[in-house]
Amino acid sequence: MEVKPGYKLTEVGVIPEDWEVKPLSDLGYWKGGMTPSMQNSKYWFNGSIPWVSSGDIKSSSIFDVPMSITKLAVKETGSVILPKNSVLIVTRSGILRNFLPVAKILCNLTINQDIKAIISHPSVNPDYITQLLIGNGQRILATCLKSGTTVESIEYIWLKSFRILLPPLPEQTAIATTLSDVDSLISSLDALISKKKQIKQGAMQELLSGKRRLPGFSGEWEVVTLFKLAEGKKEYFNDGDWIESEHITTDGIRFIQTGNIGVGYFIEKHDRKYISEKSFASLSCKEINLGDLLICRLADPAGRACVLPDIGESKVVTSVDVTIFRAPPSSANRVYLALLFSTSNWFKSISDRSGGTTHKRIARGALGKISITLPPLPEQQAIAAILSDMDAEITTLETRRDKTKLLKQGMMQELLTGRIRLIPPAAHAVSA
Repeated sequence: MEVKPGYKLTEVGVIPEDWEVKPLSDLGYWKGGMTPSMQNSKYWFNGSIPWVSSGDIKSSSIFDVPMSITKLAVKETGSVILPKNSVLIVTRSGILRNFLPVAKILCNLTINQDIKAIISHPSVNPDYITQLLIGNGQRILATCLKSGTTVESIEYIWLKSFRILLPPLPEQTAIATTLSDVDSLISSLDALISKKKQIKQGAMQELLSGKRRLPGFSGEWEVVTLFKLAEGKKEYFNDGDWIESEHITTDGIRFIQTGNIGVGYFIEKHDRKYISEKSFASLSCKEINLGDLLICRLADPAGRACVLPDIGESKVVTSVDVTIFRAPPSSANRVYLALLFSTSNWFKSISDRSGGTTHKRIARGALGKISITLPPLPEQQAIAAILSDMDAEITTLETRRDKTKLLKQGMMQELLTGRIRLIPPAAHAVSA
């Protein structure tokens, strides 16, 4: 195998000449944790030392946690106080089915028994360890998870022997800084998205209830049942069809399931379902149309609704658990209704009329008897336009964030393997 200049062939593949292949155990000192007795209030009351459990690790750094232990707990139980910049790895949790939580700590703290910690050697950058573990998370899970355990667990010996690539310290720092900058951008986008969603939620509460009126609108709002809004016509307020698993195919007529209906929006899925023309005819299916309002009568939550967008299908049907609501355009704006059907008041009305224990469900008859308060059509349209603009802004930000996450994944694949060098080998020689 030909190896290009500046690289070498190792047991893990081709890597830069000045990089090393190391087990994780060589990166620093490893520590475990424990849970002081919850029955002893002296270990917890007025505790000043943060205590981290696996559920607290939700981002790549951690500082503020809900629980703390006392100095007495440390003294009497042997809990280890980890120094700032240690790196935590969750080794026992159901979340390990899909994801490996990793975080660098920003203050001294303690951990429970479901977490391991690395206190890095001076020659290893803790931020690099963090990015390295995140970038190798799926490989670690694939090779280090125990089998046959009730709760997913990582075999500690296998984890410590997991082999990684270690560049010289200056390049570790450069890689960690670059990836951390992308993390900061993702975090700022998440914060902005959260803020925009809160603003939209507040606007919904005010505009959809009539607490705040838009300029230029006045007059009374009308109280009307869904049945009345549908003019008592079954074709305006009807259920989908009883389509069972044996009718499902991989092509033909698109089948919209309850899982495609989100709270106010349509959820497109990769595993799209279809039925054949033959099933469509034999079941006497009803075709649904672009712009129909779909209300899911099955939890969770029952009553969620969305307007059917253009999904690129010429013919579409839906499940019997979905009510097709074709409120006449002359009296109701369907986007407005979908927004109204996303509010807490609406879901309370649904819950009050739902039956079932394991799976809550509302009957179409009960659904049709629910009363809603509607402003005149022009005001509905204006409110729907404002809230839809907010949705569009949030969607744009979410798309940007998701693209940034994909960009980071690509950067990790290149930077953590040495395929792209941030510091040329000559620079290492000079700094050394």
